[in-house]
Amino acid sequence: MTEHLFNKILIANRGEIAVRVMRTAQALGIRTVAIYSDADASALHVQQADEAIALGGVTAAESYLDMHKVLDAARATGAEAIHPGYGFLSENAAFARACEDAGIAFIGPSAAAIEAMGDKASAKALLADSGVPLVPGYHGDEQSDERLSAEAERIGYPLLLKASAGGGGKGMRIVLSAATLHDDIAAARREARSAFGDDRLLIEKYLIRPRHVEVQVFMDSSGNGVYLFERDCSVQRRHQKVIEEAPAPGMTAALRQRMGEAALAVAQRIQYRGAGTVEFLLDANHEFFFMEMNTRLQVEHPVTEMITGVDLVYWQLRVAAGKGLPDGVSQQSLPINGHAIEVRLYAEDPDNHFLPAIGRLTLWQAPELSASVRLDSGVQQGDEVSPYYDPMLAKLIAHGRDRTEALHNLRTALAALQVDGVKTNRDFLLRLLSLDAFARAELSTDFIERNQHELTQPLPTRWELAALTELLLPTLASQSQSQPQPQPQAHDPWYADGFQSALPAQRVLRLESAVGDVLRARARANEQAHGLDRNQSWNLLLADHSVQVQGRLELNSQAGDIRLLQLEARVNGQLQSLPLALSEHELLLFLPQGSQRFVRNRWLGEQAQEDHGGLTAPMAGQVLEVRVQPGEQVKAGQVLMIMEAMKMEHSIRAPQAALVQAVLYQAGDQVAEGTELLQLEIMAEADAENAAEAGA
Repeated sequence: MTEHLFNKILIANRGEIAVRVMRTAQALGIRTVAIYSDADASALHVQQADEAIALGGVTAAESYLDMHKVLDAARATGAEAIHPGYGFLSENAAFARACEDAGIAFIGPSAAAIEAMGDKASAKALLADSGVPLVPGYHGDEQSDERLSAEAERIGYPLLLKASAGGGGKGMRIVLSAATLHDDIAAARREARSAFGDDRLLIEKYLIRPRHVEVQVFMDSSGNGVYLFERDCSVQRRHQKVIEEAPAPGMTAALRQRMGEAALAVAQRIQYRGAGTVEFLLDANHEFFFMEMNTRLQVEHPVTEMITGVDLVYWQLRVAAGKGLPDGVSQQSLPINGHAIEVRLYAEDPDNHFLPAIGRLTLWQAPELSASVRLDSGVQQGDEVSPYYDPMLAKLIAHGRDRTEALHNLRTALAALQVDGVKTNRDFLLRLLSLDAFARAELSTDFIERNQHELTQPLPTRWELAALTELLLPTLASQSQSQPQPQPQAHDPWYADGFQSALPAQRVLRLESAVGDVLRARARANEQAHGLDRNQSWNLLLADHSVQVQGRLELNSQAGDIRLLQLEARVNGQLQSLPLALSEHELLLFLPQGSQRFVRNRWLGEQAQEDHGGLTAPMAGQVLEVRVQPGEQVKAGQVLMIMEAMKMEHSIRAPQAALVQAVLYQAGDQVAEGTELLQLEIMAEADAENAAEAGA
């Protein structure tokens, strides 16, 4: 990739696709221009571009969809070409034509090709005599309720109503019987009119449990073309893709060739140029039917790139610059190397019908990337996720020698991705990837609905890992103090003057999950742990059962007020390694099965003492009040001292009747977690009763 193509291009998009195009263009020595709305002024694609132009406004209509503003930005910066990415203006024939009229290269197909495939009904009419198999249906201009009802009876139920002008599941309805047809037509028309300004519908036979399989095609301006094999995109919610993979599982060489040649026939029919995707439905008998053609680069193009070694954006730039396919490229020369799977990470709430979520990304830490793991992201930590655009944050893609290895690599990488501050579908994706049905590739467009029960089962709360983390924190703080550290903040619970690493042999913790479940755990240090001191190994009593826990914490990094740690834990002999995020008030465990949150500022950290000894500070803080004096006899449960920690007051109580031998700190003193506060002499029950009677 060393030849000259353009001096400067403008990327008419945002998010991960804008960053993706910049990466390839800048590697070719091409300067890049970003455009942005007021809501995206500090966005990643703006920061990574060589130049950036503000469009104003916050909505898509005021910014990225305003073709006049986009063209003005291209002229002002001297951009020779515009890459539209996907979405926004990428399939807008009027914009492609306006670029041509302005003498600016549109990095995509011709306006005529976009128009030919932009209307689903017209596209299918165009292909009626092409030999490309079509789903039985009605694609006519007559749109009266009576005509649609008659065509529905002819086609037979179940059937699918679809917006002629649209995509993304908008204006789409599955109709199971004539009883609901009238209402479904009205609803589909409303959605289509709202989304596309066009309420025309088409009707298709609804195939039972089909797979959604699409073929990546690429053609140059001379009519030379290849298909870069297929992708399975069957796992969807609300008719939108969630997981994509290449090649499609269970694909035979003969079926691959038939589908690939059919896809090329579609592209050749409209004299296509550049990257495009021809989408099919595939039934259980390996019969396939044309659905539509997307005249742009697809969201899921990375899986194709990973199995072929092709940079599709580079190919797009070549063809837009008037060059053909790269030298030596032919259908026979293209390889299929292993398997790749992609997941789309959205800011959305899977527990609330996948509704989009907004907020600030307080935590965004990528997994370790390699030749086998790729993250295409348009966000960074601290970004605000706004309500104005598509909620996709990133795409995580993994490659392997086969599907099993690719799936393992993807699950591992997704479990290591740490995100917080905004609701996402991260945990939902982990559950999807962990399903036996997915491992067996039992794929269909209703995959999520069929497996809804397993996907919504709550995960067992990992109380033992939360407790172990709390028990290990003082050791981590002690280790940290032996190394140069940033100046601690006054509220930081891990640093305090006079820290003592020795902790009591037994502790009682009050744990609370983010959903309000509370558990009291009793931990006793294990003096016999091999290779570990007693502050790293514990016998933990949780409700009605006990577990042996041991482990170590390592501080990986700090993201603002959040500490990112790695926990190496052994629970009843079973080893587990996981990342976690710790703030002043919360603990977030990133488990292989999903994340779990615990409320830190409600962990009381009470101490259970031996028959003699001292009471120690449950956490770092300040002594507010001392209520006893040396020589004083106290009752079980009596408040001896009050501390303030993490902006909350905590009462230090006598574990049982005792005699106060010494008070080691006074009001106003700062103490570290585990610091001995008072020394007690525990009194036998009879002595306590005699003392009480004498006092009376």
